[in-house]
Parts: sequence; structure tokens; C-alpha cells
Amino acid sequence: MIHVVISGACGRMGRTLVRLVGEYADLKLVGTAETAGHPCLGSDPGLLAGAGDTAIRIADTLPEKFDVMIDFSLPEGSIERIETCASRGIPCVVGTTGFTPEQRKRIAEAAKKTAIVLSPNMSVGVNVLFHAVAELARQLGPDYDIEIVEAHHRFKKDAPSGTALKIGEEIAKATGRNLADSAVHGRGPGAGARKAGEIGIHAVRGGDIVGEHIVYFSALGERLELKHVAHSRDTFARGALRAARWVADRGPGLYSMADVLGL
Repeated sequence: MIHVVISGACGRMGRTLVRLVGEYADLKLVGTAETAGHPCLGSDPGLLAGAGDTAIRIADTLPEKFDVMIDFSLPEGSIERIETCASRGIPCVVGTTGFTPEQRKRIAEAAKKTAIVLSPNMSVGVNVLFHAVAELARQLGPDYDIEIVEAHHRFKKDAPSGTALKIGEEIAKATGRNLADSAVHGRGPGAGARKAGEIGIHAVRGGDIVGEHIVYFSALGERLELKHVAHSRDTFARGALRAARWVADRGPGLYSMADVLGL
């Protein structure tokens, strides 16, 4: 049995994880965490998630003993909990996005002490998409202009999405480019004609869109599109729970969902 703690338990993804973890015979929820001062502290996470009484209370610290932490929260709190787990040798699955370069360095340091699966998107389909866009970019070559469009709900704090950036990174890596130099974020008045080698990234925010990503490969005469649509947050949660089962007995290292899926 793998004993799981969910960090960010009151958020949309946290509640989804609490609801779904009970479907897995080899996973057991033993704790939930939120930031200090959060209004949900002391509540039963199962009741908040519509999953029934769990006899667990949401706390602002991690319990002493557990096997894997799954974290979908905000970067500041996520980093602290990752480092706490690393100091104890407890593996982590991290779906939080919006980390700064300095925070990413801290995660890499923590991964020297414990196993960490870090992915901006835990969906199995999206992670196959990461693999596919890299191969397409290599095969199609420089005659195809590449544009990425992502859409999310109005409450999402970071833009562009971590998933869109990851798609851009995979394309850039596959084609010998640097995303920081190639990325163009949106186009407005005075932008001028598209330059060769650009990777366009565009963010849409509205309503309750769970998550959509489209990658356009456009040449003179034809266009190829890859599209992923998340119908519910269940797909991300199931991917994270799959990662938790995989990482539970891994040695220290920074892993991705590609490792989990064997891509």
C-alpha cells in the first residue's frame, strides 16, 4: 500500500485527487495540506471534494510518515514542501506550474535527495503530444511555421500555460533552437510579418475551459494541426496518481511523465 499526501487539497486539482484516489486499491490517502491561514484548514478534504468523510483534516504542515506527496498548489508553498520531502527522502509528484528559474534550480537540488516527477501537465494524452510535436517538427523541417494556442479558465494565474511552454521547449530542442530566442508571445499592432524560425505562443482565458492546446504546423499549401482537449480535471488527476505509483520506489532524480510512460 502506498500512503499518499495531497498538497493543495482545497484547489480544483486537489479536490479532484481526493475524490479519485480511493478508486486505486494500492493507494491510500493519509494526509492533506494547504497554506497557513487557508480558510479550509481543519476541514475534512473528502467532504469538500464530495467523496464522503475521510477522518482526515487539512493541515498547514505535512504529516510525519507517508510514501508520496502529490502537489498541485502555488510555487512558493510547493517549493517548501518539496524541500521538506527531499530532506526526508520522500518522493514527490509535482503538477504545480509557474516556477521561476531559481525555483526550478531548487527543485533540481531537491531531486538529488529524492525522486521527483515534475510535469506541467499530468495528462497521458498531453505527454504523448509532447513526444509527437518534437518528432513532427524534426520531420517537417524549417518550411513549416509553428504556432501554439492554449485556452484555460478565467481563474488561471499563469500565462502562457506551463503545457504550452513545454510544447515550445520540445519543438525548440528537436529543431536546434532556443525557445527564449524563438518564442513570440502574441502578436499585436505593429508586429509586422512573421519571421522565419519563430515559435508563436498565444494564451486565451475565459469561463470554465479546463484546458485546450493546439499546435499548428503551416506551410505554403497545407497545414497540419495537433489538438488536445481536456474534458475534465479527472484526466490530470489520473495521470498524477499513475505517476505516484511509479515514483514510489524510484531512486533520487528529476523525472518527467515521459519517464513514467516509457516514452
